[in-house]
Amino acid sequence: MSRSPSFSVKSELSPKLDPESLQQWVVAFCIIRFDLEQGQLIEECYPPGCLTQDEELEVAFSSFPDSVSQHQNRSSIHDCIFFFRFRRRGSSQIDASSTVVTEIDKKLAPKSPAVKVLRRSKSNNDSNDSRYMYGYVFNRQRHDERLKRGGEQKSVVILSHSPYSSVFRPLLQIMGPLYFDIGRKALEHIAAYVSMWPSPVPGKLMELPIGNAALKVNLPPAHSLPSENGMLFEESASSMAPFLPNNQSVPQGLFHDSDLFGIFRGLLLQLWVLWELLLIGEPMLIIAPTPPQCSEAVAGLVSLVAPLLCSVDFRPYFTIHDPEFAHLNSLQEGDTFPPMILGVTNLFFLKSLRNMPHVISVGSPAPNTNRLPLATRSSTGRISGIPEGFGFQQLSLKKFSPSNLLNAVKLRRDGPLCLMTEHKEAIWSTYSATTKPDTSILNRLIDAGMSPRVEESMSVVNNEILRRHFLELTTNFLAPFGPYFRTRTPSEGSSPFVDPPPLIPFNADEFLGSLSARGPGKFVSKRMRSNWLDLYRRFLEGPNFTPWFQRRRAVAEQEQHRLWRQARMKTDIQQLISKMSELEIVDSFNAIERHILEEIQLDQSGRASTDSGATCQKLKGDLQAVFNVLPKDMQQLLLFNPQRAALLKGAPEHTKLPGRPLIQVGVVSSTSPR
Repeated sequence: MSRSPSFSVKSELSPKLDPESLQQWVVAFCIIRFDLEQGQLIEECYPPGCLTQDEELEVAFSSFPDSVSQHQNRSSIHDCIFFFRFRRRGSSQIDASSTVVTEIDKKLAPKSPAVKVLRRSKSNNDSNDSRYMYGYVFNRQRHDERLKRGGEQKSVVILSHSPYSSVFRPLLQIMGPLYFDIGRKALEHIAAYVSMWPSPVPGKLMELPIGNAALKVNLPPAHSLPSENGMLFEESASSMAPFLPNNQSVPQGLFHDSDLFGIFRGLLLQLWVLWELLLIGEPMLIIAPTPPQCSEAVAGLVSLVAPLLCSVDFRPYFTIHDPEFAHLNSLQEGDTFPPMILGVTNLFFLKSLRNMPHVISVGSPAPNTNRLPLATRSSTGRISGIPEGFGFQQLSLKKFSPSNLLNAVKLRRDGPLCLMTEHKEAIWSTYSATTKPDTSILNRLIDAGMSPRVEESMSVVNNEILRRHFLELTTNFLAPFGPYFRTRTPSEGSSPFVDPPPLIPFNADEFLGSLSARGPGKFVSKRMRSNWLDLYRRFLEGPNFTPWFQRRRAVAEQEQHRLWRQARMKTDIQQLISKMSELEIVDSFNAIERHILEEIQLDQSGRASTDSGATCQKLKGDLQAVFNVLPKDMQQLLLFNPQRAALLKGAPEHTKLPGRPLIQVGVVSSTSPR
């Protein structure tokens, strides 16, 4: 990988660093060197002082390939890009991504397995920060016979709270080579440019300038991002599952740029099994020869369940140095693994995590490694051993051949430990999938097999086909939950000042009973076996349901609040109160007053919307109009409250609607008729 030849840095034109703006995108830029005597060393961390000692240690260990996964060829320079994700110290093991949003029947709410809390440091002072940090790595291995061990390793790392792979991968392609050209100045220049970027806008196409170049990137939508770090983005109710997005070309989940087709090319028929395993939150071990391959596989898996909010703890590149490895390694046969997806390259994990229920092997080893590939690519990019004109219809039929059946039996009998001697793309799992592979989708995929450039463009097309299918599959699977997010607007002639009706309450048993009677819909029932209800039951009990349902429910409530607020702005108060009973007029006064106070409170806390001032003025006018039709004694009683009197300052004499008697409310004043 090389930076664009059109990119250049002119120090006299370099912008000044704005640390606060930088934090919207990046926590720090690090340079890490592998030292033969001292191990991994952080040479630079810019801006300085951003990480704790524990975090520096974790970043350093995660920024280099394991020794068994390194390329053994003798090329002078080898560059690679991958990413990792780690839990910040003081964060709890279980991902409770939502605390207060909506009430679900407690006795029927899905239960997550109890998991021990792991901490390396005792203090819990990160409660206001993101629970996870992402590290995007540009690793360079340089072969030089004059150096000890014949070479050296260095990594350029971008640390961020956000899973913006579409931003940081291309940024690393510029920044990595630039650092090896000009050194520390590269960090300062890039940091200054990043600090000038506008604030992230999830779900939008953004143009981010870097020197005389610009990155044009799509950010993942707000509904796919964790709300853990206090950065709350406005979410649209119409763009969230279970509704199909209006514009399907816009990303609908995390890691929409991952090469789903490329990394799972040898396991395409198993994608539906993997989709189910991720949907219900089953723990998975993804093993690949290199960090780029295992991190790509984990990213591709997470992208499969879009637009569902993925609450499974995923680690694109996991090493034995991660503090949580000790706990996982201590689990005995029969113990429950936490819902995690671990991407690894070290074969030691096959023994240490032998009780992991699902093991997936992907990718191809580099030439000249001690593990032999099952199939190698020729210089043209074609997979050797596969005849020209290879089509996926042949692939789907090929699985029924006697030789493949025998190979599958042998693979299952040998288990994942067979990867110690020879790398194979395979899945080891006892899970029986409900969803049937869609061969019509597989038959639409294109096998280029001509040149790497053509293959790359065909991979883009294939990724689009696969991602659209799984987006539609996930959206239709979630469709039965739609009624629980349905908003209602005030009916014609009714008062928009009263509280809106609550959303339909959710009860798991009632939902499953109702779903069993009416079915999941044509799209899902056509693609699933008769035990489809078990998949819904397991989804309800898994780690993904509650955070997604609560988040989705909160957005629906906000949307309903917005619609009713909008209706209040359009209401003709004179026409409304002319049709009201005496008691309804008093109730309306109290309701309007409450809405005004809410707007004022939002304004004082800095959370007011742009039209808050106009809304307040409209509501004050409505309050005055209602006040004017109240009886004199009632008006005097209300004005005893200084806060209320301030809202009604300068109130004119009341006007009484024709034929309406004076209203008696609780207290009898001296002027009231007896």
